[in-house]
Amino acid sequence: MPEKTILEARHLDKYFYDPVKFHVLKDINLRVEEGEFVSIVGSSGSGKSTLLYTLSSLDTDYEGEVIIDQTALRSLSNDDLARLRNRSIGFIFQSHYLLADFTAIENILLPGLKLGKRSKPDLLRAALEKMDLLGIRDQADKAVNTLSGGQQQRVAIARALINDPKIIFCDEPTGNLDSGNARIVFDLLKDLAHNYKQTILMVTHDESYQTDRQIRLHDGRVVD
Repeated sequence: MPEKTILEARHLDKYFYDPVKFHVLKDINLRVEEGEFVSIVGSSGSGKSTLLYTLSSLDTDYEGEVIIDQTALRSLSNDDLARLRNRSIGFIFQSHYLLADFTAIENILLPGLKLGKRSKPDLLRAALEKMDLLGIRDQADKAVNTLSGGQQQRVAIARALINDPKIIFCDEPTGNLDSGNARIVFDLLKDLAHNYKQTILMVTHDESYQTDRQIRLHDGRVVD
């Protein structure tokens, strides 16, 4: 069965202009195939997070082309881009950005309710399935501010999965966790890619994590 390209960048350039013009991403060309678990690595200041934000549609000020699931992002209006982001993209950040006064399952449901494609009972079933998969179903009705850091990050992963995205973008998802919880979260992401064919692109400073493929940046260029 031929591979399907989920994400592609073509001659991607990115500049910062404040306080002076700075060329941060330089002629980036890459592809990520369906079901791949790919990491972006490189030294501090190499452009890793900037590349992730640009590829994931969070930063739209760039030159070149970014294509997600055969859709060129620059061709979309702001409203269409927001719809694609909610439908096809999941996000996991170093800080989980959960709503502290909401329960775990209420946080997970939010992107699905916003998308509005499924009934609430259907979404509830899906959310519980994701929590089962991640080993946190027993935390469903607890306020997230009562959960451990590792549990909160697993809630954030379940939230990223709720709309069955084509690709999940992760920015240092283990950066705020102790080594034990960091390994648990990484192994969960690896399991999602290898056993559930979830496409994942992750920025990490920890090169010991064994992903399917590493994209190495140096001074804004892909060097490996």
